Amino acid sequence: MDLALHLPDTGRTQFLTVFPAIMLPMFLAVVDQTIVATALPSIGQELGSIERLSWIMVTYLVALTISAPVFGLLGDSFGRRRLLLVALGLVAVFSLLCALAPSVEMLAVGRFGQGLGGGGLMTLSHALIGETVPPRQRGHFQSYTASVAVTASTLGPVLGGVLAESFGWPSVFLVNLPIVAIAAVLVSRLPAHHATAENFRFDYAGVVLFALTVSCALIALEQLQNLASLSPVRLGGFIVATAVLLPLLIWRERRASVPLLPLSLLGAPAIWRSDALAFLHGACIVSLITFIPIYLCVVHGMTVARTGLVMLPMTACIGLGSIMTGRLVSRTGRTAIFPSVGLTLAALCLLTFGSLSPTLSTLAASMMLGVASLFMGSVMGVVQITVQWAAGAHHLGRASASVQLSRSLGAAFGTALVGTVIFMIINLAGSEATGMLGELLGRDPQALAAVTPALRGDIAEAFRAGFLLISTFAATASVLAWTLPLRRL
Repeated sequence: MDLALHLPDTGRTQFLTVFPAIMLPMFLAVVDQTIVATALPSIGQELGSIERLSWIMVTYLVALTISAPVFGLLGDSFGRRRLLLVALGLVAVFSLLCALAPSVEMLAVGRFGQGLGGGGLMTLSHALIGETVPPRQRGHFQSYTASVAVTASTLGPVLGGVLAESFGWPSVFLVNLPIVAIAAVLVSRLPAHHATAENFRFDYAGVVLFALTVSCALIALEQLQNLASLSPVRLGGFIVATAVLLPLLIWRERRASVPLLPLSLLGAPAIWRSDALAFLHGACIVSLITFIPIYLCVVHGMTVARTGLVMLPMTACIGLGSIMTGRLVSRTGRTAIFPSVGLTLAALCLLTFGSLSPTLSTLAASMMLGVASLFMGSVMGVVQITVQWAAGAHHLGRASASVQLSRSLGAAFGTALVGTVIFMIINLAGSEATGMLGELLGRDPQALAAVTPALRGDIAEAFRAGFLLISTFAATASVLAWTLPLRRL
């Protein structure tokens, strides 16, 4: 039964009932991805094991990616409100474990548990929109959730730095507890959806194979992000493992009675195109957010504080573009035209930015990135609407999970590929900055300001190639957007 029938008729009442209940869980899942980054120096200083600090970030991303389809499947079978409360419980328990962790290894275990809950929060929140909101109104909700995600990504590092400096690094995890409590109260007010779990068989073998495949793939991509300390043998091992496990996973999912990843569903044109769009969108946005601060520090000699101000138009305009697209979808009923046009214009903006990046002024770079991000904001809301329309009520959870999975893999793949291109070009130029960038990539960009002026020209050219590659992600995504089958609700 469609839960929209049980909601009040007015859009305002519906918004106040549904949106707060999905906003906090989604904010929590996204902010936990980035809030720890600025606390890593404090954690390393107190717990030691500095060489293992990257585990704290990687384990969360791996768990988030693994748990998304699992919670999607369970939500389809046992009800999304119930599973959302379970995911909130996981975040609360493992956040407390993180705060009390006596070592980096135990902290990584806690982060893995946090990620399991975070993947559920992301997937179930999007699926709840499809479950409770009529199709024509979903554009509003998807645009606001996209804004929440961007806001959380932007605030995470700032909030983490303030908390770690003022109250110590455990506060970065303890701050989750009151948020979880409020979110649980709001979620419990949502209408109950009495899903049937008749003939349900959990695909244990599929989950294990999926977890191993995703873990090997993400660790291989993470290895590529630091070429200075890259072990070819270790990287090759993870690539071979992924290549062996992937066919086994596909074979298993074809045989499972209730597959974790229903291949017939994921093979539908509307869904695989939407998932590919999410993959490329994640590659674009996360690559920009990762490399723009380093570019600004090296090429423009900025401090970390100033890079945040320069990036403000970019982060703000993604949310603005999402809200505008959602309103237009709800008002006109049209869907795919907005990312089709938006991604085409975004690709042109990024192409221009990449071509001119070595000579652009700070103001021009900031404004150009803001315009590109405004157009990039037209994507994710339409992707979720299209996937939910194609999947139908019985597969909302797994369809929404496929979007989250695709975006996470795209973010990891795009960041690794762009980083590899940048390092390769610096190596070809014979620049001694390679080791410096390899050590500092993904950590504190402020130290990059020490790069001598003689090296900045080589680095600027390398970043130009990286930005041009990002523009090809957007261009490829625009081609896919023009072929989406759902053009109007």
